[in-house]
Amino acid sequence: KAEQLALTSKYKSEFLANMSHELRTPLNSLLILSDQLCKNPDGNLSSKEVEFSKTIHSSGNDLLMLINDILDLSKIESGTVQVDASELRVDDLHRSVERSFRHFAESKHVDFVVELRHPLPKTMVTDVKRLQQIIKNLLSNAFKFTHQGQVMFTISTAAGGWSADNEELNRAGTVLSFSVKDTGIGILPDKQQIIFEAFQQADGSTSRKYGGTGLGLAISRAISRELSRLLGGEIRLVSEPGKGSEFTLYLPQSYNPARNARHVRTSVAPAVSSESNVVALNRVRPVPVAPPAEGDDGWSYDETEKQASESTMFGNAAEDDRDGIATGDRVLLIVENDLAFARVLLAGARAAGFKSLVTSTGASALTMAREFHPSVITLDIHLPDMSGWRILDRLKGDLVTRHIPICVVSTDDARDRALRSGALGFLAKPLQSSDDADAVIAQLHAYADRRTKRLAVVMPPSSRRSAFIATLDTDVDVVLAEDRESARHALADADVLVVEDTLPDFGPEDVLDVIAERDGICQLPVVLYHGGVTETGNWNQRRAGLTIAEAATLPELRMQTALWLHRSPTALSDADREAIETLLVGRCRLKGRKALIVDDDMRNIFALATVLDEEGMVIVSADNGREAIRLVQEDETIDIVLMDIMMPEMDGIATMKEIRKLPRGRELPMVAVTAKAMKGDRQKCIEAGAWDYISKPVDPRYLMSVLRGWLCR
Repeated sequence: KAEQLALTSKYKSEFLANMSHELRTPLNSLLILSDQLCKNPDGNLSSKEVEFSKTIHSSGNDLLMLINDILDLSKIESGTVQVDASELRVDDLHRSVERSFRHFAESKHVDFVVELRHPLPKTMVTDVKRLQQIIKNLLSNAFKFTHQGQVMFTISTAAGGWSADNEELNRAGTVLSFSVKDTGIGILPDKQQIIFEAFQQADGSTSRKYGGTGLGLAISRAISRELSRLLGGEIRLVSEPGKGSEFTLYLPQSYNPARNARHVRTSVAPAVSSESNVVALNRVRPVPVAPPAEGDDGWSYDETEKQASESTMFGNAAEDDRDGIATGDRVLLIVENDLAFARVLLAGARAAGFKSLVTSTGASALTMAREFHPSVITLDIHLPDMSGWRILDRLKGDLVTRHIPICVVSTDDARDRALRSGALGFLAKPLQSSDDADAVIAQLHAYADRRTKRLAVVMPPSSRRSAFIATLDTDVDVVLAEDRESARHALADADVLVVEDTLPDFGPEDVLDVIAERDGICQLPVVLYHGGVTETGNWNQRRAGLTIAEAATLPELRMQTALWLHRSPTALSDADREAIETLLVGRCRLKGRKALIVDDDMRNIFALATVLDEEGMVIVSADNGREAIRLVQEDETIDIVLMDIMMPEMDGIATMKEIRKLPRGRELPMVAVTAKAMKGDRQKCIEAGAWDYISKPVDPRYLMSVLRGWLCR
């Protein structure tokens, strides 16, 4: 019986994965092309036609979300959804909710109240994306059934209210409650027990008052309940017909992976208390797994894939710590072609307090950087599959990973190039002893462990300086200096220097003098702000030995400062993130670059070509693997390949393997593009030679981010 159940589960997963592929493929064309029509680049559509396009695009997105929800629910039930716990500032969550739903509430003429009930901790440790998904589902539910009155979202600490047998909440030092209360239609007592069922609705009749079948809403509720269990909490409901409902999510302040690390299949039916009309939800012990980072392709790994999530020459012969990484650990990703030296770095990392991951290939390093969110990376330049400089450019060109400090390791005399490219430090091979490696790793750990970075600002008082300082958050310790003496003093323990080149008595010699007195491999980068005036030339006279980045405008200054301070996107304001993304796009023009699109579905080729054509790229296409190989052989001007995986006769995996055997195939960026969601697909693509992976339906913004990451250096 167990074997039959396992086989049935396997068939179900395969069916859902294949169903996902078949549905996402036409959606890919629909979403991309309708998005292009919405932009109306040629200005030849009427306002009504643009609105029609927006409706098509919106409906396509609704369908995609429903498909994703069904797949998410399937993964949760099969125990293959992971938890990626990280620190979340409560104030950031507050602002995110306010920003996401305020306009929607105003459009429905319903009051929206967001309240923080103190005392509250400043931060919590949980899976941020999963928590946001639950809150979004609950608030969307509340607004749908509330036509007058208000919806209130409250965050507070809780001493009770959850079910008595919830061990995670009972053992938690602090429990936070996230309450969504509305003045809507309420829920009948006999319907409360089924509203969290994935395929049941409180009103399933053909004459129901609220449009549609309600299936999407039911699935989102089921996902919310299951995700709350994944995070060690539960959802409770109190409702009275005609007066409204209150859903309350209880979560521990700190997610504990040790108590949530087993696969347990449970019934999805909630228990009901008829006296209080409260739904007491059953608990589940899920497997910890990581969802994609912001901007990622929506891929999820199961635990087996996580253990095999690298393609290396020596596999996991270094015996790293990937199986023992827990929430709050400082993680060092060691990208190293020399196994013996990798083991030296691994030993030093453990001594310093890091948990470590080891890989010898660039493609797997990129995957692991997104999957494990390392605190620091050591990067060898000479790798078997691609140059380490490409990896450095790719990581620093991606808003999601550009904040990760990187120490370049090389036998070449390439220190200046490494520091100019955004590296935190440079380590030259060979080292004299393992003690040298230990000392370097200890410095990297100390840097990663410091929550507050110090910024020395050498600028005279001005409105420009005030505007810049106002953009910095509390995670930056700002030291102001207005003359040479105070500036030299501020540089002693600064992480970054911002200097305005109009300051007459302070120059590069002063910085070089201070650097000579500092110990360690961590550089002191200089962000030179012209402030809209012509450069005096003072800083052009001596630049040898200095890492200088220039900024002519305030947005550029904010971008450069965030980069060199290695500030995470989660610590940046929305304005800063948008400004940085705009500047990154503006600095990389794709016009004239040639892309080869390989896909057996002409609709997909047409859709992708439309997006790339907007950037001025040159497009060539192939509808099968053999034609793609021929084009790569004959056309030396191809800059990048977008490879569909599922093709008849010769699939994308086999095609990429053959292209990598060609003389110019080794250095040709190839990006796998697929709608299939089978386990191990990403890993197979990397092993076949893909440097990146995009899932369908393709997000045009993410596609362009990937292309810029590989083509702009």
